[in-house]
Amino acid sequence: MWKKYTPLLIFIILVVFLGVGLRLDPRKIPSPLIDKPIPVFSLLQVKDASRTLSSSDFNDDVSLLNVWASWCVSCREEHPILLDLAKKGVVNIYGLNYKDDRNDAVRWLDYFGDPYRASAHDLEGKVGIDFGVYGVPETFVIDSKGIIRYKHIGPVTEEVLNEIILPLINKLRNPMS
Repeated sequence: MWKKYTPLLIFIILVVFLGVGLRLDPRKIPSPLIDKPIPVFSLLQVKDASRTLSSSDFNDDVSLLNVWASWCVSCREEHPILLDLAKKGVVNIYGLNYKDDRNDAVRWLDYFGDPYRASAHDLEGKVGIDFGVYGVPETFVIDSKGIIRYKHIGPVTEEVLNEIILPLINKLRNPMS
């Protein structure tokens, strides 16, 4: 009797798993680094290879770390939003140039504009791996103690900026409000 209904039971289980999987948002991949300190790193900067950007630079105010690359099409999509945010001076934006040629990265910033207070050059992608980067672009909200509070996978849109990132920045700066 069980042999007769086994294929139907397996089919129903597969349909349930597929239904649950289709409802998940691929941009909401949980990060094990949320509420943990940023990984310790020190990398040479993209535009000035005589200077470094390190994890200790994230201990003065709430900031964003945007993982980007010159070869990244989606990075071009979010770039005007980052430029506007930097122009308004709402938050310090740092970059992590991921698996990219330094000369290409410099040309890209010169051509499209540079929203970053500093951008680190992660040619081998090791720091990106430490941050749990799946691809570019990704953006992290980091509090004034260097703790990762939010991770956004994919391009930052006006909607994400206004509904998630900016309210979180305000909350981190003014916890009582």
